Amino acid sequence: MMNKSLSIIPLGGVEEIGLNMTVMEYEDDIIVIDSGLMFPEEDMLGVDFVIPDFTYILENRDKVRGILLTHGHEDHTGALPFLLKEINVPVYGTALTIGLVKEKLREHKLDDIKLISVIPRQIITLGVFAVEFIRVTHSIVDGVGFGIQTPVGLVVHTGDFKLDPTPVDGQLMDFHKFSEYGEKGAVLLMSDSTNAEKGGFTFSEKEVRRSFEDIFADAKGRIIIATFASNIHRIQQVIDVAVMFGKKIILTGRSIITNAQIALDLGYLDIPENTWLTLGDIGNLRDDEIVLITTGSQGEPMSVLSRIATDEHKQIKIKENDTVIISAKWIPGNERSIGRIINHFFRRGADVIYEKVSEIHVSGHASKEELKLMLNLVKPKYFMPIHGEYRHKFYHSRLAEKTGVPK
Repeated sequence: MMNKSLSIIPLGGVEEIGLNMTVMEYEDDIIVIDSGLMFPEEDMLGVDFVIPDFTYILENRDKVRGILLTHGHEDHTGALPFLLKEINVPVYGTALTIGLVKEKLREHKLDDIKLISVIPRQIITLGVFAVEFIRVTHSIVDGVGFGIQTPVGLVVHTGDFKLDPTPVDGQLMDFHKFSEYGEKGAVLLMSDSTNAEKGGFTFSEKEVRRSFEDIFADAKGRIIIATFASNIHRIQQVIDVAVMFGKKIILTGRSIITNAQIALDLGYLDIPENTWLTLGDIGNLRDDEIVLITTGSQGEPMSVLSRIATDEHKQIKIKENDTVIISAKWIPGNERSIGRIINHFFRRGADVIYEKVSEIHVSGHASKEELKLMLNLVKPKYFMPIHGEYRHKFYHSRLAEKTGVPK
């Protein structure tokens, strides 16, 4: 055993936000954690998105036992179709994650991939690895981390997480399991570093609802809300507040309609009867009854929000009393595109509300105190910061030292 080692090989997600993908290898067995994409930066002209370099996986394809998914965000699942065109292996994830992936693979005509739905606390065996799925709270439903039993000891992978004491779906993070792995003696913790620069705790997703209620109470005309298509919690909050104020919701944008339907079918989204209408119904409603939920929160040129802002949408034209809410964090590199869209809306007479002027977005990632709590729960011998740029990992490693992990 002294000459045998566990190799952990990041193919993305440890020098940038996005491209999350990690290989774990022990002798003749490999498992892959996530397969995400990254949206292009401003200097990547003509590029739609960036994917990891799969070369190492393809060179060792006979060793790959399966792909494990932490959650359904694009930066963790977006590169899957491109990988699965090269290698056919089983994919494991929770119900909503698999539901979103299934639709993605259908678009790429990949119908022969084995997609296996799992539940938190379920344990699966892949070669020498025994993997337990551990529920975490994040900005998407059904997120998990992993407790991985390997021949060299226990490895804990948090996935993307924050400690949300009042999650929208009522499903709390499984603190007990993380603590249990700490008691057993974790050899390694791999933990989300996105907010390692930020002090304190990350606000609960439910805090956004209060802001929505205030905005809805003051709005005189239509309300247009842009968010990520996968943010089912945020969509649910908009629906709940719309119902509270007697309004109807209209979803626009293919990805957000598809994701909402998947979530509704799986029981992750609750929409009262006669609340979800279509764009064809817009002419039958008063302006103050309409809430449009759409994509385009990152200023994507061909998104619904961008086309509305530039007056290129056939059915939606901005009016004087419209309220536009951009309920998402601005991904670095997208600031200029988002700024242009906001300027267009103001020019056309709309009131625009976004993160810099109102609390209409909270992060899905843990801040410093939560990261320290995770380190104290797991008590790892070794620590590997993941999911972040170099400075995020630097700050996270400092936190680990403060909790007793040797430099």
